[in-house]
Amino acid sequence: MTYQTLLVEKKTGYAIVTLNRPDKLNALNAQMFTDLDNAIEILKNDPEIRAIIVTGSGVKAFAAGADIAELHSCDSTTGEKFSSTGQQVFSHIEHCGKPVIAAVNGFALGGGCELAMSCHIRFCSENAKFGQPEVNLGILPGYGGTQRMTHIVGRAKSAELTLSGMIIGAQEAMQIGLVNSVHPQSDLMEFTEKFVQTVVSKSPSAVQAALHSIIAADSLSSEDGMKYEAQQFGEVCGTQDFKEGTLAFLEKRVAVVFGK
Repeated sequence: MTYQTLLVEKKTGYAIVTLNRPDKLNALNAQMFTDLDNAIEILKNDPEIRAIIVTGSGVKAFAAGADIAELHSCDSTTGEKFSSTGQQVFSHIEHCGKPVIAAVNGFALGGGCELAMSCHIRFCSENAKFGQPEVNLGILPGYGGTQRMTHIVGRAKSAELTLSGMIIGAQEAMQIGLVNSVHPQSDLMEFTEKFVQTVVSKSPSAVQAALHSIIAADSLSSEDGMKYEAQQFGEVCGTQDFKEGTLAFLEKRVAVVFGK
C-alpha cells in the first residue's frame, strides 16, 4: 500500500496509518482524503487486520487542520462539497467496523481534531494541542466537528471551544473527556500499540459487535439501543469464539481465539 500522503504499516493483527505531510504539519488536503479513504477501505476488508492506529509523522503535529490554500478557493457551492467529502471520509473511519485508535502526537486542530474525534479512542502526547479554530477563518467545523465534539464532551463545552476557537492542551483535553489518556511523546506509540495488541487478542466478532453497539448509542433511543445490543449479543452467541471462551472460563484455562 503506497500513497502520496500516508505511510501504512501492517503488523500482526493491526495496521498503523501515518499522515505524512510533515512539511505542512500533516494538513489535510484533497489527496490525503483520497488516500485515507482508500487505505481505510482496504484495511477494513483485510481479514488479517483487526484494528487500526492513526497517527501523524514527526513530533509536532497529528494534523494541523485543513489545507487553507485549497479551502480559500471555496464558494457556497464548492464549500458544501468540500465539507461533505470530509464528512464522508471520517464517517467511513468511524463506521469501518474495526476499532480505530488515534495516537495524537502534537497539534490536532480543525480538521485534525475532527479526524481524531472520528476515531473510537484517542491517546495523546503531553505536547498535544486540540481545538476547532475555524471561526477565526470565518467558517465553522465542516467535517462533523460540531456533531462529534458535542457527543463527546457535551453541548456546553462544545459550544465554548467551537464558538471561541480556543485551543486547549493535553491535560484539559483529558479532563473534559476528549482524550482517554496522556503520555510522554516518547512513550505514546508504545502504549498505543500495547493497547491495540490487547484488543486484537480478543474475539474479533465480539469486539466488532461491541463497537457497533457503542456507536449505535449516538443515534438510537435508549430502548432501541438496548434492542440492538440484544441482537448483537444473540449473534455472537452463535460463534465458535463464544463457545470456546465460555468453556475455557469454566475449565479455568486461556481461551483460544478462532476468529469465527
